[in-house]
Amino acid sequence: MTTSQQSDDNVQPATTDEAAPAAPTAVPAPSPAPTPAAPSPAAVAGGAPSPAAVARPAKKAAAPVAAPPAYSTPLEEAAKFGRVTEDGHVFVLVGGEEHPVGQYPDATAEEALAYFVRKHDDVVSQVMLLEQRVAAKAPSADMGKTVDHLAQAVAEKGMVGDLAALQARLEALRAGVAELQKAEQAATETRRAEELAAREAIVAEAEELAGRDPSTVQWKQGSTRMNELFEQWKAAQKNGPRLGRATEDALWKRFRGARTTFDRHRRAFFSQLDADNAEAKAAKEALIARAEELSHSTDWANTAAEYRRLMDEWKASKRASRKDDDALWSRFRAAQDVFFNARQNANAALDQEFEANLAVKEQLLAEAQALLPITDLAAAKKSLDSIRDRWEAAGKVPRAAMQRTEAGLRQVEDAVRNAEDEQWRRSNPETKARTNSMLTQLEETIASLEEDLEVARGKGNEGKIRAAEEALEARRAWLETLRKSAADFQ
Repeated sequence: MTTSQQSDDNVQPATTDEAAPAAPTAVPAPSPAPTPAAPSPAAVAGGAPSPAAVARPAKKAAAPVAAPPAYSTPLEEAAKFGRVTEDGHVFVLVGGEEHPVGQYPDATAEEALAYFVRKHDDVVSQVMLLEQRVAAKAPSADMGKTVDHLAQAVAEKGMVGDLAALQARLEALRAGVAELQKAEQAATETRRAEELAAREAIVAEAEELAGRDPSTVQWKQGSTRMNELFEQWKAAQKNGPRLGRATEDALWKRFRGARTTFDRHRRAFFSQLDADNAEAKAAKEALIARAEELSHSTDWANTAAEYRRLMDEWKASKRASRKDDDALWSRFRAAQDVFFNARQNANAALDQEFEANLAVKEQLLAEAQALLPITDLAAAKKSLDSIRDRWEAAGKVPRAAMQRTEAGLRQVEDAVRNAEDEQWRRSNPETKARTNSMLTQLEETIASLEEDLEVARGKGNEGKIRAAEEALEARRAWLETLRKSAADFQ
């Protein structure tokens, strides 16, 4: 073993990673953070590093920030802040005062100073790394503890270097970490607020779905949407920021209550739908049974009326499910078709039988229409009576021709009736006497007005002349009309 290696047994270790035993000195050695590890005195003297330093892997950085190169203070610069006595005691100068650091016996002053400078450089390297992490806004979870640990190591003065400058950097770093933590807290609060709003929106939509009138809900779409909201809730709970147990429990209770209400309404709706469907099917089955009973009836008129009543009842009844209702309607319609097809076939047979009757009535109708216009009322009435007798004897005609033939005969009958009315009016004695009396009175009035006109002209009274002329003109026009009416009674 070399002299340098023998001296490592008397040196106080810089970190717990170093294997050298503590030196017999009253000054405690600092314990900086384990990374990066300071080299042991044996390594400085040319020996191998300690087994603990080799075995322990370096700790990964909390943020993806490249570690700065290890800081190294030149011994000439370090000598401004420390001195070494002949017996290996090392002192550090801080604010004009010396403070004992430790002892490195059986070594040169440069070796002793270098050992404690490396402790200072190790802390500086960690400060530089931490400054980079703060500048890069890396997560600050462990930064505060690291700053406190480094500040304590500097305060213990177990190293040689510009400790005042290092302390100032640590204080600035502490303020930077505080600002970073404050920004992270604000960002966390923002994320929490956004997450809370998102969760509230999920709950509100679920409550809106649950609060709808069950009779207006589209259950397929509604169920799909409720399941989507549940998946959104699970994803938010798994991936989103925590909102606090009380808040999350309250929101979950509301969401779970909305889902429960929605499911209860859905089950109740479909249960009632099944009951209504069963009731509608039973009512329509009864209508189908009645329709099938009537399907072979030959009482065409009464049965057709009964089918119309059944149809009204069908329209007024409740609807079953679409599938059931379509099947029930097909059965009901089939029963009606049996009856109406049979009636149509029977009417077709009758129409074929009545074709011969139609030919007879067509001839009678032509004979009746030949009576128009009426010139000889008595002869026309006699001919029409004969036509009517033969019309009734001819029998029924096909349904399609019934209205046309009957309307044609009624036209001739109306013409004969109008001729009779006109003849009666002309021969009415009472009307004739009343017309003659009015003629006499009107002629007397005209004679009196003519006398008044002559008198007015003799006096030259223009007003009376004009009034008499207007009155005479009106009476003479009326007289002409009455004379024409009286001529009709001759």
